Order: sequence, then C-alpha cells, then structure tokens
Amino acid sequence: MKRRAAGLALSLAGFSIAATTPGAASPAAPAPAAQATVPATPSVSLPPELTRILTDYENAWHAKDARALAALFAEDGFVLSSGEPPARGRAAIERLYTGRGGPLALRAIDSRVEGSVGYILGGFARHRGEPDIGKFTLTIVKGAGGRWFIQSDMDNGNGPGGGAGTPPAPAGAAGGAAPPAPAGAAAG
Repeated sequence: MKRRAAGLALSLAGFSIAATTPGAASPAAPAPAAQATVPATPSVSLPPELTRILTDYENAWHAKDARALAALFAEDGFVLSSGEPPARGRAAIERLYTGRGGPLALRAIDSRVEGSVGYILGGFARHRGEPDIGKFTLTIVKGAGGRWFIQSDMDNGNGPGGGAGTPPAPAGAAGGAAPPAPAGAAAG
C-alpha cells in the first residue's frame, strides 16, 4: 500500500516536473479580468477505458447511487472536495455520497497515462452543452484486472470561493437543489 502510494506520488511528481520544465509547452493563464471572456478549454477525446470512468460516474451520480459511485474508486481512494474533510476508502466515500446526486455532465480537457497511473482533468456542468460550473482532477490507477479506478478526486466550482452555485429550484419546489459535482466531488 505504502509502496503503491509512493510510486503514485513519484509518477505525479514527474508529471508536475514535465509541466514546469523550461521549454515545455504550457498555456499562459489569462489575467483575472480577462477570464470571464476567455472561451472554455476545448474538450479532448479519451480512450474507451478512461471514458468509462466519466460515463459510469455521470450515470451513478444521476441515479444518486452512492454504492456505485464508491465502487469507481480504488479501495483506498480519496475524495477531496472544497468545504469537506477528505473521505478515504470506499465506505467513507459511499457515506459521503449517500443522498447526493442529480444531473451531471463531465468532459475531459486533458489526460495522461504512464503504466498503471494517470490523470484526467476536466470540467463539469449540469447538462451536456451547458457552460462548465466547475472543474476536477482525477488521479487514476489501474487495478490488478486491468480496470481503471479513481485514486483521488479533487474538484472546485467556478463560482466565487470555488462554489458551483445553486441552481434555481424547479417550479413549485421550495429551496434550491444542491449543485452537482464531478467524478467524486462532494457537492452538497
């Protein structure tokens, strides 16, 4: 377990070093005032085995199926959501997600895999075609059977303070609905 975590940390450190190496291509961040007018980062296609992670997550979140959501994570996986303590392990993730869910559309903006570790970066909205209301990063690991699992999921909303905002309540309903969260996010 510690060996796998150390290997994952070293692999991710290598991704980080590659991204900050002089001469490596990296997009310049727009000035804060210009961010509102910058178009969304284009989506990228993922190989089928990685697309499955996002599709299964969308389906389980829509169905409010906490057990199915937790099953997408490695046994010792983490959910790291803004405003929530870390949830570690499938049982804790299932407890965190119980009663949560709703409409969700995930899209990838970048990914990389090396050996049995990788990542998916993306944006999320309530419905496909709508502007992103937040973004996420998934660290993924390949299990013994060759299936990919989420090792860690970190997300934040595009609203002030990282919140995704609360959608208006449906006609005739009191209060607002909880914002959706990306693959593993704990929006409440």
